[in-house]
Amino acid sequence: MIFRIALTFLFLIGTFIPETDRSTAYAQQGEQLLPDPGVVSYTFRNQFSEDTPGTLDMIKEMGITNIEFSNLFGYSAQEMRQMLDERGMIATSYGVSYDALVNNTEEVAEDALTLGAKFVRVAWIPHEGEFDIEDTRRAIRDFTEAGKILSEYGIQFAYHNHGYEFRPYGDGTLYDYMVQNSDPEYVNFQIDTFWVAQPGHDPVEVLRSYPDRILLVHMKDLSHDAEHNYSGRAPSDLDVPLGTGQIDWEEFLKVAQDSAIEYFYIEDETENVVERVPRSREYIMSITN
Repeated sequence: MIFRIALTFLFLIGTFIPETDRSTAYAQQGEQLLPDPGVVSYTFRNQFSEDTPGTLDMIKEMGITNIEFSNLFGYSAQEMRQMLDERGMIATSYGVSYDALVNNTEEVAEDALTLGAKFVRVAWIPHEGEFDIEDTRRAIRDFTEAGKILSEYGIQFAYHNHGYEFRPYGDGTLYDYMVQNSDPEYVNFQIDTFWVAQPGHDPVEVLRSYPDRILLVHMKDLSHDAEHNYSGRAPSDLDVPLGTGQIDWEEFLKVAQDSAIEYFYIEDETENVVERVPRSREYIMSITN
């Protein structure tokens, strides 16, 4: 109860304190567990599609300078990098399709290098019907081969879960099998918290299980009334602002302190992102030790 009152107080003072002074206000309450979250470009896909330079300006005005790109919105990697450099912004991860990763690995690596990204990630494994062990084994093989090529460019590969990997298998899940049977030199992971919770699992426990294999995070919260399934698909209204859903963010960030996670990105798949992203950012930055 005391913690929730403190969060409410921080949210209120954040409304009136200039952006440059907020970190000081938070520090007075304790050490921030996540002082500088990034954002996924998919969050602002509609805005980017209409005005990419203007959207970059808007994101920076929100206090965000780190972007994971899932799309370059018609620009070349060099053109996007120039726009980022002009604004003092960075791209730390580059999301591509499974097909592009497998069949155009060198081109993907070169674009990632141009953007300045340290990671390449894939967020969907093509499959027919229920995702199964053969799909999992195929993905491990493909990810390993691509990961070897990416490593030659100094880039790391990370797979982004999407819910269907949490089907039971053996003594665990297909996700467990994928982590345990892949080589960390070439294959690692980006945890999407929504797509862990949606099939009925706890992102905190998954992070506890694999602290050295999870290198990136998509921060999304899941509505309390969501029904769990393994489809990998969900209506956008189940995606709620950080701190208003099922996920224990305080515990997640505490566990993350002893993990290999390098970058955290806010993701929001709704239509109200211009209002909701600053709200989620304020909340996640208000969590302290």
